[in-house]
Amino acid sequence: MRTIDKLIDPNIKLAAVLVKRAPTLTLDFDARRKSRLAATLDNGEEVALVLPRGTVLRDGDVLVAQDGALVRVVAAAEAVLMVTARDGLTLTRAAYHLGNRHTPVEVGADYLKLEYDPVLADMLKRIGAMVEQVTLPFQPESGAYGGGHKHGHDETFAEDYALAQQVYGEHHGHDHGGGHDHAHDHGRGHDHGHEGHSHSHDHGHDHGHAHDHGTAHGHDHSDCDASCDHAHDASKHAHR
Repeated sequence: MRTIDKLIDPNIKLAAVLVKRAPTLTLDFDARRKSRLAATLDNGEEVALVLPRGTVLRDGDVLVAQDGALVRVVAAAEAVLMVTARDGLTLTRAAYHLGNRHTPVEVGADYLKLEYDPVLADMLKRIGAMVEQVTLPFQPESGAYGGGHKHGHDETFAEDYALAQQVYGEHHGHDHGGGHDHAHDHGRGHDHGHEGHSHSHDHGHDHGHAHDHGTAHGHDHSDCDASCDHAHDASKHAHR
């Protein structure tokens, strides 16, 4: 039994005649996302796939056996749901809800395609999408962060998620060293004895409870003279 252990980078252009002559290996999506697989080529030869963990094969990919022979991957037709809609908003909502469920989805200009699932079919119909069960090849979107042959549902999901977090941190980092102190010094925030600040907090709210600003915030007003312009008339802060 021959072992197939290499995937040629799809960006590398091979001679068309070599690819055309290569024996084919037809697999459905579930088989194409397995890195270890005993399979049978379309010519009847049994082979063993031993590929790098996380590899997800796509239609047209070219594999290399240990003896140097080429094998071309063909996406098998399988039971899928074809999702369409009368308007773009409904189709976008369908994609959103499927994404929330981490469902592998093939995205077309005016359709979504996913593996057959009666529960998801019912959900999609409830939001106004049109759903039809058909038999077609299925090629879902590749992972956004993991390159062309990784998918969020395979073994590399944790890697993709970690990388997504890194990307998020680079763009929305919480290192606010430039002036935002998130330590929230509440002692300063409630210090009504700020020099030069005149806080006129006449909220006019009916809180149903009285705030004694002489003690509630721990302020010692005994040392204040005329320069301490708090404008905090205790009668105003007795929010009754």
